[in-house]
Amino acid sequence: MQSAKGRRKVGSTAAGAGIDSAEKLDELLISSAICNGEDLGPFVRKTFGTGKPETLLHHLKFFARSKESEIEEVCKAHYQDFIHAVDDLKSLLSDVESLKSALSDSNSKLQSVAAPLLSSLDSLVEAQTVSKNVDLAIGAVTHCVRVMELVSRANQHLQSGNFYMALKCVDSIESDFMEKTPSSTLKRMLENRIPAIRSYVERKVNKEFGDWLVEIRVVSRNLGQLAIGEASAARQREEELRIKQRQAEEQSRLSLRDCVYALNEEEDDEFGSGHEGSDGGSSGGGLLGFDLTPLYRAYHIHQTLSLGDSFKQYYYNNRDLQLTSDFQVSTMTPFLESHQTFFAQIAGFFIVEDRVLRTGGGLISKLEVETLWDTAVTKMCAVLEDQFSRMQTANHLLLIKDYVSLLGVSLRRYGYAVDSLLEVLSKHRDKYHELLLSDCRKQITEAISADKFEQMLMKREYEYSMNVLSFQLQTTDIVPAFPFIAPFSTTIPDCCRIVRSFIEDSVSFMSHGGQLDFYDVVKKYLDRLLGEVLDEALLKLINTSVHGVPQAMQVAANMAVFERACDFFFRHAAHLSGVPLRMAERGRRHFPLTKSQNAAEDILSGMLKKKVDGFMSLLENVNWTSDDIPQGGNEYMNEVLMYLETLVSTAQHILPAKVLKRVLRDVIAHISEKIVGTLCGDLVKRLSMAAIKGLDVDIQLLDSFTENLTSLLTDKEAREMKKAFIEIRQMINLLLSSHPENFVNPVIRERSYNALDYRKVATVSEKFRDPSDSIFGTFGTRGSRQNPKNKSLDALIKRLKDVS
Repeated sequence: MQSAKGRRKVGSTAAGAGIDSAEKLDELLISSAICNGEDLGPFVRKTFGTGKPETLLHHLKFFARSKESEIEEVCKAHYQDFIHAVDDLKSLLSDVESLKSALSDSNSKLQSVAAPLLSSLDSLVEAQTVSKNVDLAIGAVTHCVRVMELVSRANQHLQSGNFYMALKCVDSIESDFMEKTPSSTLKRMLENRIPAIRSYVERKVNKEFGDWLVEIRVVSRNLGQLAIGEASAARQREEELRIKQRQAEEQSRLSLRDCVYALNEEEDDEFGSGHEGSDGGSSGGGLLGFDLTPLYRAYHIHQTLSLGDSFKQYYYNNRDLQLTSDFQVSTMTPFLESHQTFFAQIAGFFIVEDRVLRTGGGLISKLEVETLWDTAVTKMCAVLEDQFSRMQTANHLLLIKDYVSLLGVSLRRYGYAVDSLLEVLSKHRDKYHELLLSDCRKQITEAISADKFEQMLMKREYEYSMNVLSFQLQTTDIVPAFPFIAPFSTTIPDCCRIVRSFIEDSVSFMSHGGQLDFYDVVKKYLDRLLGEVLDEALLKLINTSVHGVPQAMQVAANMAVFERACDFFFRHAAHLSGVPLRMAERGRRHFPLTKSQNAAEDILSGMLKKKVDGFMSLLENVNWTSDDIPQGGNEYMNEVLMYLETLVSTAQHILPAKVLKRVLRDVIAHISEKIVGTLCGDLVKRLSMAAIKGLDVDIQLLDSFTENLTSLLTDKEAREMKKAFIEIRQMINLLLSSHPENFVNPVIRERSYNALDYRKVATVSEKFRDPSDSIFGTFGTRGSRQNPKNKSLDALIKRLKDVS
């Protein structure tokens, strides 16, 4: 075998030199991979891929043999150490046995010593456990005691009605003690009773709130009445202060040199500032204490129960229902009797709501209050419109209007808008005045129809003050002696009272209604009252009831007094309207009773003319062709003058001087016209110079009568009075003139005969010609010379005929 191997090697030496080197390389690579622990898979695959695994196996075996030798060498190197280690372990085992014996002895000793200590330790642990359990029990009992204390306190608060504190106790139990309560029985009890307590508190508070809702209606009515009463008192104080200021103004205007001082009185704030206490109730701001505690208590408790929002809505709904109920107008009671309660209830309602808005902590919002107010204003306006449309009495309408205006003043102080209410009042202004005029028409008719046409007798000073001074009818500041006979009849003060009442009612309706300047409106209706009502009533009286001179004289005297009364009426209206008197006087118009005044003077003049006509009928007895001049004047003139003197002496005590002057002038002018008419009429066929001179004497007597009225007439007025008979005077002067033809001279006629009518002059001149100038008078005077005066009259007559 060895030779074979030798031969195989020799034979392959030349051919396999390269193969050996490759195998060595592979061997080295495999050795390196095995040593490095690399993956031998690539080598295995390569070997099997070449179909020569023997080489790999050879190398592996060779590697294994090489490693065995290394292992053997390593084992030989560590054998001695192992032997030494075994020896050490053997010695250690003996030591362990010794230690085990020592430990056993120590354990026996420890057991004998620790047994009593362990028994004591067990007793200690047991005692600690018991102590811990006792502490837990004490804590649980303490907890339950605190819970029961809170429960007892809550019960006491519930019994005393202090619901808020009761709820605070319940909340504290629920939040702080409920979960920690060790007693399941107590815990179940609390879980059952706490909701029941809250439900009970809610019911009790709602009941109190319901009682408060009932009570607040009565309180609101009283509150509204008191508030409106305070507004009325404040208005009265303002009126008094305004009167004082106007009086001071008028005094200052009348006498600038006199310093007049008026105190500026400060008006007390009768409504006060309304300081509220912490409980939100009590004071009503100076008006009436009304308690809001139940309301705020209910609100606070509902907030505590987390029901604040629902209570707000509940409160608003209930108040809305109450307001709707307040709007109901009773059909069983007249509105005139119930209107104060109606409006006072609403006023009190909103005074309360204003307090709740300001102090309720958001219980009601401003928008909600405004919504309620808008509803109330709409309803009140509708009620006023309906009731005003039904009313037919001015006084009823005025009473309601005054109360509504006071309602507006009261609520305006709390910031409520009342313009809509005032607009309704202004809207019925015309209806009110028409009703007032109708009432005054009836009163004036009754007052005038009751007049007896007699001068009014006043026995006491208060009667004089009530009937004269109160209407400024006096003509002097001197108080007369009593009994005093006034120049007017009872119609004057009766009508003055009616007109004054009309003015005051008109001003009362117009004032405090939102309109500041209302004097023109009051004056317009005052003009209607005087011009339409009073003037027509007086005209009717004059045309139907005046049947004699004394009655006519009294009516004429009354009309003169009415002039002073009308001045007072307009001054009084301006005074009440707050208008300075100088402005009122500047806007004055003519006397509003002119028609009745003229009718009274006309009827008096007519009656006096009829009386005078009775005496003037004596003109028929005058001898117009007489050659004798009546020395004392004609009989008719003496009778007329006697009547006029009697008339003047009587009328001076009744008629004012200006009225008597106008009447006398009218009567004297009538006398002049009557004489001229007689001269121009068919009664007088011829006129003699003596008759003309007799008329001249009559006119002189009439002239003397006029001049003797010195107590009645001034010199200027006497000259004016003589113009009443200027026509007959100029006629006589023309007939007695030496040159009557001067009448046709425009200059002379304008200066001396301007009152004469040329036709009347022609007629009277024709009658005054000398009869000797006629065709039948020429037989006895043939050859005689013609009278120059007659010649002048002929020329005048001829000229006048040419003009006609």
